[in-house]
Amino acid sequence: MSKVLIIGAGGVGRVVAHKCAQASDVFTGITLASRTESKCKAIAAEIKFPVKTARVDADNVPELVALLKKEQPKLVINVALPYQDLSIMDACLEVGVDYLDTANYEPLDTAKFEYSWQWAYQDRFREKGLMALLGSGFDPGVTNVFTALAARKYLDEIHELDIIDANAGSHGQPFATNFNPEINIREVTAPCRHWEGGGWVETPALSTRRSFDFPEGIGPMNIYRMYHEEMESLVKHIPTIRKAQFWMTFSDNYLKHLEVLQNVGMTRIDEVEFQGMKIVPLQFLKAVLPDPGSLGPLTKGKTCIGIIGRGIKDGKRKQVYIYNICDHEECYREVNSQAISYTTGVPAAVGGIMMLTGRWHKPGVWNMEQFDPEPFLERLSVMGLPHVVVEGEWPEL
Repeated sequence: MSKVLIIGAGGVGRVVAHKCAQASDVFTGITLASRTESKCKAIAAEIKFPVKTARVDADNVPELVALLKKEQPKLVINVALPYQDLSIMDACLEVGVDYLDTANYEPLDTAKFEYSWQWAYQDRFREKGLMALLGSGFDPGVTNVFTALAARKYLDEIHELDIIDANAGSHGQPFATNFNPEINIREVTAPCRHWEGGGWVETPALSTRRSFDFPEGIGPMNIYRMYHEEMESLVKHIPTIRKAQFWMTFSDNYLKHLEVLQNVGMTRIDEVEFQGMKIVPLQFLKAVLPDPGSLGPLTKGKTCIGIIGRGIKDGKRKQVYIYNICDHEECYREVNSQAISYTTGVPAAVGGIMMLTGRWHKPGVWNMEQFDPEPFLERLSVMGLPHVVVEGEWPEL
């Protein structure tokens, strides 16, 4: 029996529940838990496979422990907020359950994205014979696996890495984010860091722009350099990387609205006093923006997420581009969610399959690139996210 507990009932939680139910050869029991159980029940009603639901406060370790003891899962898939990673890991350690998430921990009061807090759990998980798999989404997640594939199969050494994420879809709203607004805006407005010359180089947020011609009819789009957590683990575990950058597309409309919101203080994450109460402006903004879960039926177009690795193969300069294309409307038809949630939720389910089947399993805390990429990518393709590999020469600059 391989019972899974999914914590989080947002757009990604919906996709994970659907995909785990489709993989009944591995997941023989599913419980979906959230602070708001009605959201869990609504998702469970969409799925033919029986899905149990529960209410839990993911910040409350005793509540989590009680739920884990009651449900007795073999694996917890955490798709709650990144602030809650450590409390869920603590509960898993106390009860003795493997753990998986899709985004690294960050403190509630600081927009700081790094793995140090979770890597510090290495000894505790290893000593208990438990495994924690970090960042099993798309980016981080599949982009790490693509990089591992490039390093193992296509390049003898990776010297430069570009991770490029395009959402070429449109939802028609004046301003909305495709996943949790609070997390999205914290990430986008944080200072940019990229890896070069053996250290991190910091630049202002979104201050570096390029144009990239995306494949399969998407065409040229502006991409902006920003910091993203997978670079931290990739340069640690693949030390031949001399330069690593993360790029994401943003429309002019999104950037215009974001600039105004920043200028008037609505993206602040510190408390301000309002009518005798303490509120966090960004959390208030989240409450008035469209719920990302409501964008599914409105969003049309595609995403394209991938990596370009440049380096040496058989003594010659070479580059490889590995990417996935995902269609928003096709995702909605399948699981009632747009492609942003789909591309995060499917890899979470596949990471769980790798752990529960023993293909990827060893005690400790691990990142995705530390395992054999090919079985993961084989199952990922079957479950809806195939990839394309384009090889070529690395031209002289």
